[in-house]
Amino acid sequence: MPKYFIYARKSTESEERQQLSIPAQLDELRDFAKKQNLEVVDTFIESKTAKTPGRKIFNQMIEKIKSGEADGILSWHADRLARNAVDAGEIINLLDTGKLVDLKFPTGDFQNNPSGKFMLSINF
Repeated sequence: MPKYFIYARKSTESEERQQLSIPAQLDELRDFAKKQNLEVVDTFIESKTAKTPGRKIFNQMIEKIKSGEADGILSWHADRLARNAVDAGEIINLLDTGKLVDLKFPTGDFQNNPSGKFMLSINF
């Protein structure tokens, strides 16, 4: 059974532009994990824009995935994970190499195949 990390992020930019607060994301993600019977092993929370590479918490999570601590990521939407080509490429590379086997979003489905990765890159 795959193990998942929860990743919740909001930009530190204008509050009125935020789609969903971190507590609301976490509530929805935990409820989604429970309904889907997903094993969540850790939660990562970040308040930083994803428009440029270099998010500390995101990078820590990626390193833990590379070391085998989890097989998947559960996030509210794909754009919570990446909004730049470097981070998007990192996630897609982890999917391609099998270090990351699954992404789950309560806002939409993702399939780990060429079409799914294409749609994922559009959502980033």
